[in-house]
Amino acid sequence: MNTPILVCVAWPYANADIHQGNVTGSYLPADIFARYHRLKGNDVLMVSGSDSHGTPVTVKAEEMGKSVDEVFNYYHGRFLRLFQQLGLGYDLFTHTHTENHARVSQDMFLALLNNGYLYKKITPQMYSPTAGKFLPDRYIEGTCPNCGYDSAYGDQCERCGTSLSPDELINPVSTISSKTPVKKSTQHWYLPLNRHENWLREWILQEHKNDWRPTVTGQCKSWIEGGLQPRAVTRDLDWGIKVPVAGADGKVLYVWFDAPIGYISATKQWALDNNKDWKPYWYEKDTRLVHFIGKDNIVFHCIIFPVMLKLHGNIVPDNVPANEFLNLEGDKMSTSRNWKLEMQDYIN
Repeated sequence: MNTPILVCVAWPYANADIHQGNVTGSYLPADIFARYHRLKGNDVLMVSGSDSHGTPVTVKAEEMGKSVDEVFNYYHGRFLRLFQQLGLGYDLFTHTHTENHARVSQDMFLALLNNGYLYKKITPQMYSPTAGKFLPDRYIEGTCPNCGYDSAYGDQCERCGTSLSPDELINPVSTISSKTPVKKSTQHWYLPLNRHENWLREWILQEHKNDWRPTVTGQCKSWIEGGLQPRAVTRDLDWGIKVPVAGADGKVLYVWFDAPIGYISATKQWALDNNKDWKPYWYEKDTRLVHFIGKDNIVFHCIIFPVMLKLHGNIVPDNVPANEFLNLEGDKMSTSRNWKLEMQDYIN
């Protein structure tokens, strides 16, 4: 047997040390899976890296009074040392702040745009008059409409894991000023997920209804049957990968657009470093693409990224074995809420 198996592991935000929930949820299961298939003689490539562009990294930098580069480099180095201590068998663990990753991400954006798969639209977005800037999702907090948690972020509730948008929050406030944001018009590029509902329904709910975990297909079914909406793939930010078109000054690719593309850029970087061909891992139908993530990232790896891959002519995931959260005293471990048991402490 020599089946190509691409193991893509969740990218940790480079804003805090890795906790036990991260390891049990994604990194250790991926390593066990990769070791098993290597023993069977399959062609295994396991890649991931530090997510350098997420707003949690910029928030941490502001808290520490340091530059974003200093913060992500500090934690990226700690991630590498931790994984070496744990003996995890990554073929490459990189990060998203590389020239290679920026180029690959921008190339995919342009390919989707030039083929008519993205469109631009002016919409009202949350804006802070006090700070004089548009607010990234993580700079907005409010009450989760799903579970009632009163410190949910504009992109996700840390308590129940529901993926959100700032408009869905109840009583949203700016984390910068603690004041209610205002709406201001701005232009962004959108991926019309609603055009792909039929394919997603057939691919996930029919083709994979028996081999994917019920928690994964169940969450996908809820999203699809609730009606998918166009998703903005750009943001008004200074930190991140610049949108590579004229008239896009001050705009970057949304972190959940560029981070999954990191699986591709990491594969290309590994191939470059080892004089290999990267394309079979992303274009050959026999390749098994498997994502190891936590359940809070299901929507990105099962709906948004697969649509991007399909439109770009790549293979789509063979499986996404998302794991449940590891709880601490009945509550999920969370870096942002500092509710965790750090893995380095365990090793020490």
